[in-house]
Amino acid sequence: MNTPSEQVPRDAYSASLARIVADVETVERQIATGQIAQLRVLARAGQLAEEQAVGSGSRVRVHDMALRSIAAEVGGIMRTTDRTVQRRIDEARTIVEGYPAALGAWEAARITRGHVLVIVDTGGVVPVELRPEFEAAAISRCEQDTPNRVRAELEILAQRLHPRSFTERHEEAAAKRCVRLMPGRDGMSDLIATLPTVIAEGIHDRLTQQARAIIDTRTERAATAADRRATERVGTGAFGNGDGATGSALGDGTTNAADAVDVVATDKRPIDQVRADVFADLLLAGTPALDDTIDTSAGPLGAIRARVQIVLPASCLDGTGQAPVDLMGRSPIDAATARTLAGSVGIWERMFTDPVTGTTVAVDSYRVPLPMRRYLQARDQHCRFPGCRVPAIRCEIDHTHDHALGGRTELRNLAHLCQRHHSMKQFTAWRVRQLQGGVLEWTSPAGRTYREDAPTPAVAFTPATGPDNTNRTNRTDAPPF
Repeated sequence: MNTPSEQVPRDAYSASLARIVADVETVERQIATGQIAQLRVLARAGQLAEEQAVGSGSRVRVHDMALRSIAAEVGGIMRTTDRTVQRRIDEARTIVEGYPAALGAWEAARITRGHVLVIVDTGGVVPVELRPEFEAAAISRCEQDTPNRVRAELEILAQRLHPRSFTERHEEAAAKRCVRLMPGRDGMSDLIATLPTVIAEGIHDRLTQQARAIIDTRTERAATAADRRATERVGTGAFGNGDGATGSALGDGTTNAADAVDVVATDKRPIDQVRADVFADLLLAGTPALDDTIDTSAGPLGAIRARVQIVLPASCLDGTGQAPVDLMGRSPIDAATARTLAGSVGIWERMFTDPVTGTTVAVDSYRVPLPMRRYLQARDQHCRFPGCRVPAIRCEIDHTHDHALGGRTELRNLAHLCQRHHSMKQFTAWRVRQLQGGVLEWTSPAGRTYREDAPTPAVAFTPATGPDNTNRTNRTDAPPF
């Protein structure tokens, strides 16, 4: 397979790509400058509407009418509705007045607009008096990673700063769980289930595994169907009757094995459609209508169970901690749910961490083939390509220095990559090398380098101070921002 750099002279390709990347960087900076300027102008528009209401007896009404009028005026210039402009004015004031440090960091190109939106979104639960503390920690974390990567950590930090415990608020929210039907167009509707996150994640993961199992068997089934049809054409197939006729539905209304193979072989549904069809089948019939992995009457799809990956601080396990727990790749879950999940597992994985950095350095296990894999899952947490958040349990373990080229199977030469980025490493000009501490240094085809640090551990250990604590360590459950 030829890469772009092999299709044209390498020097010309690299030079062209470098110019494109540089131009994109320049344009991004210009866009950011314009977005920040527009944000400040819209915030001033909101402030003007508030000034109009000062001294008025019906201040709320006057302010609302003034804001509507200004929004309509600005909407004429922006060619959008006054409602949209009014919403954007409110958002602008929230950022400019409520998160000035984040706006300043964006203006200085330390973070991006996406980071600012994540900070504002996750910081909504933080009391106003604690917001500067949250904002400073959030900016520091955002400077090190992409918006989708930092969201989960910022959500946990914000929840810890909330005056009420996450567990208490989760219990109230769980009491409002429900299923809603939203009629749509063209004979379609949305079935929306509001459930505890860990339940929703488990449902989605099981549907995904079942859909992938169905799709992965298509090639094999298609080959089987093609072989059978070829045999039938010469009148010698198991389903032939001497004149090329094929088998038909069985007398009891079911379809024979040959017809089932044909149905599977012609199945062209993408994974989203398969997932939706399996979802409907499970709820209405208790089993998938089309199980093309089926080899027994029970059906292998029914044996598939969901996988949920979480990181538990020690204080959560002993019952003293009520802080939210990180559901890898998603949003926080409450400590009580995490303890319930921990109590149902058959194998415990004890992690030893460096007392200073908090980095996981070893995992004890009785299962000899798996310790290295579990260590890497604990270290990497997700795909190690810059910006990717696919959980490690859904990734492949890659030899940073290819095994075929002499790379050894050892911790300092292994890292998790999702299928997309694993393939990209193999078949494009992107290159990677692993530095000390599990740090990956990626080099793009244009020659730019991107440093991918190992994720922040969920539990950090720092040396205790004082004359009586020479050989002791203090534990903190908060991620070190």
